[in-house]
Amino acid sequence: MNILNTSGVYAITDCEYLAPDELLSKTESILRVGIALFQYRNKTEDKKNKKELAKTLQSLCKQYKTPFIVNDDLNLAKEIVADGIHLGQHDTKISTVRRVLGDKIIGVSCYNDFNRAIFAEKSGADYIAFGSFFPSTTKPNAAKANVELIIKSKEKFNIPVVAIGGITPENGKQLINAKVDYLAVINGIYSTEDAATSVLAYNNLFII
Repeated sequence: MNILNTSGVYAITDCEYLAPDELLSKTESILRVGIALFQYRNKTEDKKNKKELAKTLQSLCKQYKTPFIVNDDLNLAKEIVADGIHLGQHDTKISTVRRVLGDKIIGVSCYNDFNRAIFAEKSGADYIAFGSFFPSTTKPNAAKANVELIIKSKEKFNIPVVAIGGITPENGKQLINAKVDYLAVINGIYSTEDAATSVLAYNNLFII
């Protein structure tokens, strides 16, 4: 799937603290106002509930024509025919995922490791993600990345670059000025009372 010609907000679910009904309501509201990518990240549900929630969220994404990415879980991504998968440091190899998922989107977390990003692109990743750029409540002990890493990556790579980690409408503009393609956000969307308004604030960073 070609995502090279898009940019914008990359929303990632908060399944740890939100009840399913609230998660679904907030997700539909942000899909309605417009996001570029959506990632289903669920570290707490049992296998059956995880799959059922994934299918419901996937259906919403299809309705709003938004790519649906599964975090880490290759079996789930294959079973529900997700649009892609996001891999962390200790997840399945890119080459294995490519054999299983074919031409689906493969994203890779590179933290603050430029060499890992080089390897990811050479191995066939469709996008690379760096972070944490700012203090993050989701991963408070995450490696720290800087804006220069985005600038260097945009000069080197031919695939999109994603920034993640503590990004807000107040600090995100500096990342966009460095030509990052996507701002990945969890708490800045799902922990707010009005998720749709929050997404609009992020979206405005790309057009102002």
